[in-house]
Amino acid sequence: MLVAFSVAPSGTGNADGSVHDAVAAAVQIVRESGLPNRTTSMFTELEGEWDEVFDVVKRATDAVAAFGSRVSLVLKADIRPGYAGELDGKVERLERAIDELGS
Repeated sequence: MLVAFSVAPSGTGNADGSVHDAVAAAVQIVRESGLPNRTTSMFTELEGEWDEVFDVVKRATDAVAAFGSRVSLVLKADIRPGYAGELDGKVERLERAIDELGS
């Protein structure tokens, strides 16, 4: 399964609204998990089996909770049994389709 998630605290007390320290704590947990992952400006994508992926999401959410009085979690999952390597595979297929349109 692929999961794209974004987790951030609110009620941090930071005058500038910055949450980068909290997000860094979450991304560190994702990277240390050993599961295939990618972080962009808005989401972190993670690939693995249901239990292992959601364990990482829970631990990342718990880490962010230490930075504020409330946590917001946005999550989207692509559950496709029997497929692996889709973190890159989906993007590669998209790029091929775009190239074919340009031909």
